Amino acid sequence: MAATAVKTMAAVHEPDGWWANVRWTLSNALIITRREVRDSFRDWRIIAPIVILTFLFPFLAQFVAGQFVDFVAGYGAQLIGERTIPFLLMIVGFFPISISLVIALETFVGEKERRSLEPLLSTPLTNTELYIGKTLAAMIPPLVSSFGGMGVYLASLVFGDLAWRPPPMLVAQIIILTTVQALVMVTGAVVVSSQTTSTRAANLLASFIIIPMTLLIQGESAIMFLAPDAESPSGIGALWAIIIGMVVVVILLLRVGNSIFNREELLGRTIDALNIKATVRRIVRLVRAVDTTGTPARSLVEWYRRGVMGSVGRLRGAIWVTILVFVLALVAGYMVGQRPEWQLTLVASGSISDTATNLSQFMDVSTQTGGFRFILWQNGRILLAAALLSMFTFGVAALILTPAVYVVLGYLFSQILLAGLNPAFMVAGVLTHGIVEIPVIVLATAAALHLGSVVTKPPRGLTVGQAWSLAVADAARVALGLVIPGLILAAAIEAYITPRVVVAVLGGG
Repeated sequence: MAATAVKTMAAVHEPDGWWANVRWTLSNALIITRREVRDSFRDWRIIAPIVILTFLFPFLAQFVAGQFVDFVAGYGAQLIGERTIPFLLMIVGFFPISISLVIALETFVGEKERRSLEPLLSTPLTNTELYIGKTLAAMIPPLVSSFGGMGVYLASLVFGDLAWRPPPMLVAQIIILTTVQALVMVTGAVVVSSQTTSTRAANLLASFIIIPMTLLIQGESAIMFLAPDAESPSGIGALWAIIIGMVVVVILLLRVGNSIFNREELLGRTIDALNIKATVRRIVRLVRAVDTTGTPARSLVEWYRRGVMGSVGRLRGAIWVTILVFVLALVAGYMVGQRPEWQLTLVASGSISDTATNLSQFMDVSTQTGGFRFILWQNGRILLAAALLSMFTFGVAALILTPAVYVVLGYLFSQILLAGLNPAFMVAGVLTHGIVEIPVIVLATAAALHLGSVVTKPPRGLTVGQAWSLAVADAARVALGLVIPGLILAAAIEAYITPRVVVAVLGGG
């Protein structure tokens, strides 16, 4: 019946204009959504967990909240008990959306195993319409259960013995968090379902979705307990940042899923094969080459001039994004430092010469050698971690780990200005080695960003695997040719020269 309706709609001339095309796409996608949701609500294995998590689990959470509040109140820790209540509200909302993994993992590979996928893929629906329809269908039942459970839990808190009056913005944040977490889990699971050949493989790969989400929930709980703006009428700032980050991840996952979804390949692929040896050989050949076709370099100069510089050219877009994020991180750190609750107590009248005397201990050769090794290791492992994590986060990790130091720098700069100190010593301490280090870190971050994000939209004519291999080769060329030598030079300047420059600026020698 759904297939007949789709064919009837496809026979009508498609409307012109981008908004009309969007409405046309959504109307076709909702045909699949309605079919899937009806089937889901007919399955008692899905209905039973939804009912339990909607009506029974909230009362259990309310009982736990009441007992915990009474327990910590006996030890004078009422604040901890009060902040447990919104945390449990988030848990009540999160548990039902975990059902979304089960439904989403069944979207494509489950139907393929049941041999019900061929009629669906034979309809005139586009790949985008199929993908959107399946994604929405996997999301609606868990979200209905999640919102229902949070509503029951809030009602039991407001009208129960605790008589809790939650800050409206905090409740809104938790609802938005629950929604975007469901979006992340569903979009990720649909990508997995469309790229695996069996439900067993999809369930195994689902651990790459549920484990990061569990760690994220733990981080959000810590923020709720420790955030200084937990009672702010505008909500907790860190939670807003998490929401924005997850929205970006959702957009990237949607782009990945839609760009790599192929109905012919989905039907034709019967077994997953991964030739690691051939992939490694291809990447090594590309690293030694001077172009994307694998032409080997005839000399080191040619490798630098054509190979490394060609890789830098392909990173141009990622470089500009990285620079923008670094500047925003610096500004954000400065603005946080201007807020009264985050300001440090610095003594403006302290002796600058005393500070210069204390810095003199870092001019010993043995101390500087150890400092050189520590600086090189610290910078290297952060950039390596950002590159590795970027492969699993579509480049988002690179824009979180590396800009953190610029948030700190902006914050410290604001504190020095507020204390009335001359910031010249800080500028000298940063720019002496930063002339080399900052461009190198920008290049490394851009390479990691490109490495993770290239799968969201592979270049025309390349498969996802080919595009990723080329991105790995570009990252390796930039690392070997520019980043590693630059980190060594920057670490040497920071260990041997920067302390002397700072002491000279402070007037200590």
